[in-house]
Amino acid sequence: MQEEVDSRTVALVINSAKLTGRVMVAAISRFLAHHNAKKQQKQNIIPHGKQSVKQLIGQNQGVTSIESNDPDIKAFEKVARKYGVDYAIKKVRDENGKHKYIIFFKGRDNDAITAAFQEYTAKAMEKAKKPSILKKLKEIGEKAHNMVLERTKDKQRGQVR
Repeated sequence: MQEEVDSRTVALVINSAKLTGRVMVAAISRFLAHHNAKKQQKQNIIPHGKQSVKQLIGQNQGVTSIESNDPDIKAFEKVARKYGVDYAIKKVRDENGKHKYIIFFKGRDNDAITAAFQEYTAKAMEKAKKPSILKKLKEIGEKAHNMVLERTKDKQRGQVR
């Protein structure tokens, strides 16, 4: 009686192990099929906005470029996204060792990039006109420090202002 129960238990364990193995193989094959389908879908999507130079050239729509020496290139990226321009930015060192940026964009986006660059330069000029808050704070700090020094000198003399 005990041997019969043991053999049935062993048979049940073997059958369940085979079942889980089959289920595991089926699950992995479904996952791989789903993953490959997603990968195919991703390859068919044309990127927009900021992208690599290789992706931009790979679209075969002609590429033009503009050079910029402004280190605040993030401001341009905001404006370009606003205008829906497809662009790529490459950071390059010039002969003096300074960094400059080359902005590549599609040839068909010429009018949009012109408008975006005009807005970007207008913002840059406006920013250049405004005095730096940090400079103002530094000047005020120096004035306050000088006032404290003058007051301590007056106290040492016996004169308090």
